[in-house]
Amino acid sequence: MVYVTRRAHFSASHRLFNPAFSDEKNEAVFDKCNNVNGHGHNYRLEVTVKGIPDPETGYVIDLKVLAGLLEREIIDKVDHRHLNYDVDFLRGIIPTAENVAVIFWRILEPHILSGTLHSVKLYESDNNFVEYLGEPVAIAGGGEVWREAAS
Repeated sequence: MVYVTRRAHFSASHRLFNPAFSDEKNEAVFDKCNNVNGHGHNYRLEVTVKGIPDPETGYVIDLKVLAGLLEREIIDKVDHRHLNYDVDFLRGIIPTAENVAVIFWRILEPHILSGTLHSVKLYESDNNFVEYLGEPVAIAGGGEVWREAAS
């Protein structure tokens, strides 16, 4: 098996809060990330596809295709946006790095036609990142929980 990774970058702001919580509980749980006006990150996204290289091309996936997919489906929609308010596919979801990585997977996975999506890594900073490998998980939102959609 060969693993191929494409990296992309975007800048975005977000606010971590749960409207079902009191102001005090939001402050206790999310601390500085609960700033009413939000705060920003320069995110790094790494998407890894695994597979057996094609015997004619040597590619698991054409990196131009993967780069275009990331740009079209993710970066164009989140770069220089407020994740809570400006990104339709994140509405009602607490935009933690964990939740955002899961949503990115759900968007990208149906478009991977060569190889298999292996992981989505999302870095909020040099020191903090999450990695999602596609396991079914629940996503926290405004007092509700979004579960894996039935296929």
